[in-house]
Amino acid sequence: GHLLRLTWFALAITLIATGFASKTPYQAVLQHSRIRGRPHGPNVCAMQNIQGTDKKYFTNCKQWYHRKICGKPTVVSYECCPGYEKVIGEKGCPAALPLVNIYKTLGVVGATTTKMYSERANLQEEIEGPGSFTFFAPSNEAWAALPTEILDALVSNVNIELLNALHYHMINKRLTSDDLKHGTSFSSMYQDFDVHIHHYSNGIVTVNCARLVKTDQHATNGIVHVVDRVITAITNNVNSLIDTDDDLDTLRTAVAAAGLTSLLENEGSYTIFAPTNEAFEKIPPETLTRILGDPVSLKDLLNYHILKNLHCSESIVAGTPLETLQGTVLEVGCNGEEMTINGKAIVTQRDKLGTNGVIHYVNELLIPDSAKTLLELAEGSVVTASKLFKDAGLTDHLIGSEAVTLLAPLNDAFKDKSLAMTPDMKKLLRNHILKEKFSSKSLYHGQELETLGGLKLRVFVFRNRLCIENACIAAHDKNGRFANMFIVDKLLTPPMGTVMDVLKADDRFSTLVGAIQRAGLTELLNEKGAYTFFAPTNAAFSAMPPADLNKLMNPKELANLLRYHIGEEFLVSSAVTSHTRMKPLTGDKLELGAVCTHLLSQEIIFGFCICNRSGI
Repeated sequence: GHLLRLTWFALAITLIATGFASKTPYQAVLQHSRIRGRPHGPNVCAMQNIQGTDKKYFTNCKQWYHRKICGKPTVVSYECCPGYEKVIGEKGCPAALPLVNIYKTLGVVGATTTKMYSERANLQEEIEGPGSFTFFAPSNEAWAALPTEILDALVSNVNIELLNALHYHMINKRLTSDDLKHGTSFSSMYQDFDVHIHHYSNGIVTVNCARLVKTDQHATNGIVHVVDRVITAITNNVNSLIDTDDDLDTLRTAVAAAGLTSLLENEGSYTIFAPTNEAFEKIPPETLTRILGDPVSLKDLLNYHILKNLHCSESIVAGTPLETLQGTVLEVGCNGEEMTINGKAIVTQRDKLGTNGVIHYVNELLIPDSAKTLLELAEGSVVTASKLFKDAGLTDHLIGSEAVTLLAPLNDAFKDKSLAMTPDMKKLLRNHILKEKFSSKSLYHGQELETLGGLKLRVFVFRNRLCIENACIAAHDKNGRFANMFIVDKLLTPPMGTVMDVLKADDRFSTLVGAIQRAGLTELLNEKGAYTFFAPTNAAFSAMPPADLNKLMNPKELANLLRYHIGEEFLVSSAVTSHTRMKPLTGDKLELGAVCTHLLSQEIIFGFCICNRSGI
């Protein structure tokens, strides 16, 4: 009996899980809206209305808590869910709407302009009569948004154009939102021209890029879905659309030069952010000439403007990373009515639909890293460093086709530093260019990297950081056309001899140098090894109580104390997190914190920190 109960329980869980799994994205947001509307009575749905517009959406969890869509605040309203109506004196929407024919349903759902035009085009009889139709009915606002000349031509042309237009909004079978699967096409009742359905993971459903704003309104002879624009027949592929638009002359030439014409003619479901002639003109002529003259860069540039999947503008309600044919992603989002790419409102025209994709026009060229020179990569993210590299006379290495790696410090790395172009600074910057093209993912602990200046820099791999000498990588690699760039958190401090050499060269450590010699540790700190020395300054020794200072007269005590300040491994400050532990040469352990109040300087010079009190 117990086993049987368990079996029934497992079956119930499976059925519930299957029920959830089979829900379409639209049904999932509808259910969420029902849950939010439940306190207001049965069959009430919570809707989010973008302030200052007539745009309403069923709500998902994220939008509900943020109370924002496309970055704009929303007002929540509570309305009857599709197919239900209010009853006077009762809470919520308890009554199912009575089923009437499609013509009358158009009035019930508020698509009164479509209803009027159906009568004018002599469609009324057909949609009142027998049949099983799906009608994508444009809202009143959709008709009002049509340019006057188009509307006049439709309405005045002895009604045949209007009838054709309305028939294109109809399918000769009943299709609920569940049947409107992503990427499907259905023959319309206008010469069998297809309408194209997209059912996005965020619950938005579109037909020819028009959003379904009231869905699943059942009728005796079919079903009505209200849409937010009037749709038109699609006959051309995206390549033909580019070919016939004077605004895209430069793009057309570039597509042909890159050999992408056949891709845009073949079957597919792409999104193309089409740069206008103006977008190409904004680019420095030398950059444009270089890219147009380099087939690899040109192909990468164009593929960076093409998304792998079709995204109508209405499908975007928040910033979303979408993959391009070039292999990296574009952040496609929205700000109110504006569609944005990588945070910029550069889309000037939207939703030009072809048989194999959709075109959105952009007035700015999107240049991927893979088509950029090192200098262009640096100028786009580390402005101070890029200026310094130019001032140091290193431009040729940054614009050519050398396979090198640039270590480019963040702008913050230059705070409180003199930017004067001295011979030493020139030499230092030359050592920020590695002789080979590396990926940070292939670097390993102990590796030595040769610089243009002839130095060998060491790689240190820590649990949470990857560092080259004292400079740790602070961002993802930037992979350019010929060379790569690592953004690092500090200006490099290349090795300058042994620990003893460094201490002797700095007046702050004269007491420490004397102590090391008295303790007999000079040889240890001169030999090859990997140590971290927490080096007490003269001030740290002076601050010690006299009794403790006297103990240090004993060389053995002194040696033990100093060995407690020396860690057995190499550690740079950027790799220190809370509770980083290190074994000293004498003693149990040193525990370091991410905010080390005892450090006078966060700079590591060949493996030692400077601290302002002695760790006795």
